[in-house]
Amino acid sequence: MSPSQQRYDFELISSWIPENARVLDLGCGDGTLLAGLAATQRVVGYGVEIDPAGVLASVANGVDVIQLDLETGLSTFGDGEFDFVILSQTLQAMKNTEKVLHEMLRVGRQGIVTFPNFGYWKHRLDIAMGHMPVSKTLPYQWYDTPNIHLCTVKDFEDLCVKVGAEILDERVITGGRQVNFMPNLLGDLAVFRFKRK
Repeated sequence: MSPSQQRYDFELISSWIPENARVLDLGCGDGTLLAGLAATQRVVGYGVEIDPAGVLASVANGVDVIQLDLETGLSTFGDGEFDFVILSQTLQAMKNTEKVLHEMLRVGRQGIVTFPNFGYWKHRLDIAMGHMPVSKTLPYQWYDTPNIHLCTVKDFEDLCVKVGAEILDERVITGGRQVNFMPNLLGDLAVFRFKRK
């Protein structure tokens, strides 16, 4: 996603994070989210990023970042070490999504996940027309996408049940506006907050 594109999920995430919280941002990219949270809510935390360019950009943004592959687990961190563990628009690029969610629940009191909703009507229409979707939330062509596990809002709700996560808040948005009517069909970006049951 282009850095210049407004990240509505960041606005929502920020509204859920209290001042002085301990935060771990998984797949932090250039560190924009964590840097913003540190400036506005005085959070303390770390970013985790595997891409060297993202690590350098995070450092330039004043974020403490660890270069780590999320797929290998979060053994660097202890149980319950963070108030919030965030995985923002990275879930769909994970090979072992279930393991990543278990690790989020282990090291954090609450987890926040955002992902492009594959059930969005425009994505469905693209598939009906014979093409993989390309949109603001899914900006890649099928042949160069990092996304390997796309899901719908309902799919993620089901996964939360499977991993023993209690959903505390669930928002689906399109263009920065919350979608309340038929969100799995009319929303292009899902944002979930959850904890271990």
